Parts: sequence; C-alpha cells; structure tokens
Amino acid sequence: MNKVIDTERVPVKLWLDDIEDGAMQQAKNLANLPFVFKHIAIMPDSHQGYGMPIGGVMATRGVIVPNAVGVDIGCGMRATKTDLKGIDESTLKEIMGEIREAVPVGFNHQKENQEWDGFGLSPDIKVIQDQLASARKQLGTLGGGNHFIEIQKDEDGLIWIMIHSGSRNIGLKVANEYHTQAKVLCETWFSDIPDKDLAFLPIKSGEGKEYYSAMNFCLDFAFANRALMMQRALDVFCMITGASPVWEYDIHHNYAAYENHFGENVIVHRKGAVRARVGEAGIIPGSMGTKSYITEGLGNPQSFMSSSHGAGRKMGRKEAQRNLVLEDEQKKMDGIIHGLRTVNNLDEAPGAYKDIDVVMENQSDLVKIVHTLTPIASVKG
Repeated sequence: MNKVIDTERVPVKLWLDDIEDGAMQQAKNLANLPFVFKHIAIMPDSHQGYGMPIGGVMATRGVIVPNAVGVDIGCGMRATKTDLKGIDESTLKEIMGEIREAVPVGFNHQKENQEWDGFGLSPDIKVIQDQLASARKQLGTLGGGNHFIEIQKDEDGLIWIMIHSGSRNIGLKVANEYHTQAKVLCETWFSDIPDKDLAFLPIKSGEGKEYYSAMNFCLDFAFANRALMMQRALDVFCMITGASPVWEYDIHHNYAAYENHFGENVIVHRKGAVRARVGEAGIIPGSMGTKSYITEGLGNPQSFMSSSHGAGRKMGRKEAQRNLVLEDEQKKMDGIIHGLRTVNNLDEAPGAYKDIDVVMENQSDLVKIVHTLTPIASVKG
C-alpha cells in the first residue's frame, strides 16, 4: 500500500501515487457514503469512471450500487496456455486472419442465434427478457473499445491465447435500467449521497433483489461469451498448429458479491478489480504493446483480497488521439502483429495506458507473478 487518506468518514487506502484529481474525488465520495464498510481500496491501475473510479473496491452493508459494478457487467479475462513452443510470423498471420473470421469484433454480431443453456434459465425480469433475442446473436462476439484477443508467449516460449470481453449490450441495458431506478429511489427518499452516480438500491428491496439477479445472469453470459470465443479461437489455433490447450482460467473484474471480510458479511463491489484470495489465480493484462501477467493472490485483507485488473488508462480516448504520435506508438509495437494503423486507433495505443511494470510493483503485496506473457499478435475490438 502506498498511501492512506484519513480525512473522510472512512479511510481511502491507495496502491498508487499518481491518481488523477477526478478519481481521487470519486474515492473520497465513496468514503463518505453512510453504508460503506471499513475503508475504500484503490488499485494501482485506477482512473476516473462514472461515480466510482475504475480500479476501485468498495464493501457495503445492505446496499448495492449499480455504478460501482459498471456498465459492462462481468467484463473480464480468459487465458489459455497451450503446449506449443514458438510460432513463426506467417503462421501467426494465418491464425489471426482465421480468428477474425470466426469471432465477430466491434459492432458485428453473429449471423445466427448461438446456443447456450443459460438462455433457458434466464430470470423473469423485463430488461433481461427484452434483450434475449439480441443476446443470442451477441454471444461469442468481442465488442469494441479495449476488448481484445491476443496471442502471447510466456517466459518459457510457450504460446497462450488471452481474451478480454464482457456481457455486451445486455450488461449495459441492465446497468442503465437499475441505475435509473436507484436514482429515482434516492431522490424519493432524499438519500444523502455526494454524487447521483452513486445512487444505490437496498439489497432486500424488490429493486435490489432484481438487480442482483439480473447482474448475476450477465456474469454468466459474460463467462459464456468468453468461453465461446476461446473455443473458436482454439479451434483455429489447434487446427493450424496441431497444438493442444493445457490450462485455462476465467475471471470477472466488474461485479458485486457477498463475501466475509473483517468478520462481517458484506457486499464487495469490484469495478475494474480482480479477486485475489490466497493462492487464487488472476489475469492482469497490459496494453496491446506491453506484457500481461498470470498471478497468484496473496489474500491481503486491506484490499478486500483484490488486485488491479490491468494497466489502467492514463489518457482519455480523445486525449490519446490528439496527443499521441502514431509513428511513435507503432515503434513500441515492433515485433507484434497488430491493427494500430491510423490516428483513430490511438485511443488503444500503448501510450494511452499506465506502465504495467509500475502497476505490478505497486501491488506486490496483493499478488505474486506466476507467468509473464509477451504479446506477439493482437486483435482489438
């Protein structure tokens, strides 16, 4: 831990020194909420979000805050290690071309409905039922923004595939619906919150129970979404190379869950943060030009047993497009097959992100590094 701010109702514990003013104010706003438990934990990749900073961890008593989960409910990572050691550039290009054919990216959806048992188990909640038809064609699609599929190599030269994606449009719709309901309730009952983007739902209320159920459905959908993409990427990879998968893991980094901390049952909100119990595997990506890490949790109670979910942005998207130099960012990606070709792509360039090595150093008391993965080919959403 780098610093503790003790000027608010509960302390703010920081695992970074370079937090932006907006994110710091958001952290203080969280610390002054009447239902917050113990303290606020701010991870080393933190930056400003809506209501709660990305890279924030908050435990609450009796309430759930939709914007403390975020709009991409269940966004997370899936990583697969293969038994292939080494790969040449022409094979990589062939694989990436086939993956682009097998996995729709950006705004593209599947042409046909996709099969998933979870559709038949969906809760009878209007916003969920309204989105099922489109969700059937969004399952197994990457989306845009910072979502990616990467081929990487570890310290022993073994090849990995990593995917970053979430619950697609259904998570956004659920987040917006229940944040709107939370704002109405907070206004109706004159709730004392420092920011309307921190509107909350009592977990035992009808709205709170509905949101929790809808959120968990979105978590399941996000998991199934990454699993289907990985299956199709592996089908391509193994067909071309003859390799086999030997280890696979999946984590969420936008969610809320009942957990026990400091002897109490609370609702832990992780918005851009990974659970890191003792011995628990984690996946922490860098930018598309920098290393990613497979980690093992150290179970630090001060972070509510959490770690960062990535490198974290240091520039907004428009700021990066205005200020970064395309040629300089392309040089940072020498040796990587990538799609960083125009100024419009600079919002996801390496220079838009914090130094992942500094992020990992700042959380050496939260996780230990098990594998270091270097990108060799990247598809962005």
